[in-house]
Amino acid sequence: MIITAGLFDLQVNGFAGIDFNDAALTASDFERALNAMAATGVVQCLPTLITATEAQLQARFAALDEAVAHTRLGGLMVPGYHLEGPFLNPAPGFRGCHPAAAMIAPDIGMVDRLQAQLKKPILLVTIAPELGGAEIFIRAARERGIAVALGHSDGRLRDVQRAVEAGATLSTHLGNGVAHQQHKFDNPIFAQLASDGLMGCFIADGIHVAPHALGVMMRAKTEARSILVTDAVAGAAAKPGIYPFAGMRVERGADGAVREPGARHLAGSALTLDDAVRNVVAWGLCSFADAVAMASAHPRAALVEAAARHGLALPQGEVRWSDDLRVIETTLMGDTLYTAS
Repeated sequence: MIITAGLFDLQVNGFAGIDFNDAALTASDFERALNAMAATGVVQCLPTLITATEAQLQARFAALDEAVAHTRLGGLMVPGYHLEGPFLNPAPGFRGCHPAAAMIAPDIGMVDRLQAQLKKPILLVTIAPELGGAEIFIRAARERGIAVALGHSDGRLRDVQRAVEAGATLSTHLGNGVAHQQHKFDNPIFAQLASDGLMGCFIADGIHVAPHALGVMMRAKTEARSILVTDAVAGAAAKPGIYPFAGMRVERGADGAVREPGARHLAGSALTLDDAVRNVVAWGLCSFADAVAMASAHPRAALVEAAARHGLALPQGEVRWSDDLRVIETTLMGDTLYTAS
């Protein structure tokens, strides 16, 4: 048996058939999703809402916040939320499955209005740094105790440098949310890899980033600045089929890829965080201890400043693994979240 810190997922849109972007989300459904997440070694997460109109985000956040408040696991496992958009690049290839019509320039006033209705804080916002007003937004967000990540962006080196100088500290699913055709060197991936001020979040499912490319990216970022995330949608920890996602229908294929039916671009993932840990170890990219750190200590470190501004601790929790790296038990603050039968 191996004992490690509990895992922390910074980006999870849904899980086990449940869409966290659903304005009709119920407490019972949310609790079921968190139960399934705990079985994968996750002790805390940031439920993530993607691009939508302000009215839609108000409704979706209201349902999510109520579900968190009225579930046992919500109170334990959810310190706050991740808002991925609508401050993203609407161009094809960069927006992914996010609705371009709802994208706007960075607006801290919108975040304030969304936060005003919530019991839990928005702890992380993803923006495209090339958009007008990005630096002003980043500084204002940091003052409010919100960490800022860069993603779904065509931001080049100077855009990224300015964003980091303003206080951005993360890259959302680095290597994804970019067009396939790019300048050979002056492109968003190289610009963010080159910035030591950014921790890189990676979806290690072998679909979003090929294992050999992920290895190169992790070497560029170094293990200390690498984070494993899932970007999971409702199809994670579920069978292949059609699932809801933020007003869309997405299909989890037999290969684990998630797309809108008939579309080429990916729409989140079906990855679980324990699988991400096992994957990078199996691919020979790092040790098991380093993989766990990238899924536990590093995401906590990325949020510790923001959490402290809200008076929040980020307890470490504990996972017990079998010798073949399967989760046996997950605990948090003395509370058993999951035990294998």
